Amino acid sequence: MNIHIKNGRLIDPRNNIDAMLDVFISKKLIVAIGVAPEGFIPRQVIDATGLIVAPGLIELAARLREPGYEYMATLESEMEAAVAGGVTSLACPPDTDPPLDEPGLVEMLKHRAKNLHQAKLYPVAALTTALLGLELTEMAELVDAGCVAFSQADAPLTDTRVLYRAMQYAATFGFSVWLRPQDSFLARDGVAHEGEVATRCGLPAIPVCAETIALATMLSLAKETGAKLHICRLSSAAGVEMIRLAKREGLAVSCDVSINHVHLSEMDIGYFDPNCRLTPPLRSLRDRAALRAGLLDGTIDAICTNHAPVDEDAKQLPFAEAESGATGLELLLPLVLKWASQEKISLSDALARATLRPAQILGLDAGHLSVGAAADLCIFDPAACWVVTPAALKSQGKNTPFMGMEVQGRVRYTLVDGEVVYEKQD
Repeated sequence: MNIHIKNGRLIDPRNNIDAMLDVFISKKLIVAIGVAPEGFIPRQVIDATGLIVAPGLIELAARLREPGYEYMATLESEMEAAVAGGVTSLACPPDTDPPLDEPGLVEMLKHRAKNLHQAKLYPVAALTTALLGLELTEMAELVDAGCVAFSQADAPLTDTRVLYRAMQYAATFGFSVWLRPQDSFLARDGVAHEGEVATRCGLPAIPVCAETIALATMLSLAKETGAKLHICRLSSAAGVEMIRLAKREGLAVSCDVSINHVHLSEMDIGYFDPNCRLTPPLRSLRDRAALRAGLLDGTIDAICTNHAPVDEDAKQLPFAEAESGATGLELLLPLVLKWASQEKISLSDALARATLRPAQILGLDAGHLSVGAAADLCIFDPAACWVVTPAALKSQGKNTPFMGMEVQGRVRYTLVDGEVVYEKQD
C-alpha cells in the first residue's frame, strides 16, 4: 500500500537527517524522502504535524514468555505491547520452557510471530543444550532456522572449557555469542547490590566482582578465539571500564545496558519495592553515573529494556522472594527521551542507541530510513505526557519500577514493512 507521511520532523541517525521531510512508502519499502516519486498516488496519508518520524525501535532483550510461561504473558500480548511502544524488531532470549535449543522450536516461534503481522522477531538460540552448560547446541542448524545469536540468558555456564569451545566454533562460522557477565557462585541467592541499602535492609547481596570476574573470563576467551562477543546488561562502573579497555585493544565486543539501570539505583528499592527486584540488581549511584557516561562516549553501544513480564502473584511477594524482572517495551521510547533531556544530547544521538546500534549488534540492515530500506517506522509525539498505569500498558505484565510516574513521549503510529500495525486512538 502506498503511504504518504507528511509534515513530520524526520530523524534518521544513520543518515544524519533531522529536518522537516515527507516520507513516501510503497511495497513495504521507503521509496522516496522529501519529494514524491513520479506517478506516486497514496492510498493513505498520515499527517505527522507536530510529530517525529523515526526508525522503528529495536529491542535486544524481550522475554515473550512463549513457550512455557503463558501464564505470565503470551506472544500476542507482548507483540501488541511492542508495536504500541514503537518497537518494530525485537530479539528474544532462549530461556523459555523448553529452551530454544532445537530448530523446530525456533521455526515455530518465528512462524507464530509472522502470522501476527506485528513486530519482527529475531530469536536468540541457546548456546548449550537445555541451557545446562554441558553440551553445545547444533549452532549451524539453529542459524538456518532463523536465530541471530547464541546465549545462555541468565543460566550459568560454569565450565569455561565448554565456553571456550563454544566461542571457537562461533568464531569459525562468524556467529555472535551473547553473554551476561555474572559469576553464579558469587551471586548465589543474592537479590540486591552489595552496598549500603542491602546491608540496611538485610537483603542477600551480589557484589560487583560477580560481574567483573565473569566479564574478565569472557573477554579473555573472546580475545583468544576471535569470537564476536556481545555483553548483555552491563551494570557496574568497573564493568564499563573493562569494556572500554577491551575496545581500545581492538576486541570485537559490544555491550548494552538496561534502561532501568540508566535511570535507577539501589536507592530506588526504598521500602522493599518488588518492582525494583531486577537482574542484574540495581547498583550504586556511582555505577549509574558510569553507565550513563559509557553510553555517552560509546563504550556502551545500545539501550534495551530487558523486558520480562511477571504475573502479579509472583511479583507481590517480599523483595527477596519476588520474581525478578520488569516490563518495558512500552516505556523504552519515553525513558530514552528522558535520558536525552537529562544529558542534553540530540534526539538523533539518543534514538541511535535504540535503533541503529541495536540493528548493528543483531546484524540487521535496519534502524534507518534510507530510500530502499524496509518501511519500519515509529511516529511519536515528543511532548505528549502520560502516566504509567496498569490500564495504560498492553503488556500482560504490569510490573515496572516506573508505575505511577508521569513520562513524556507517546507513540502515535507504528509501521512495519509499510503497514500501519499500531495507531493511537485519542
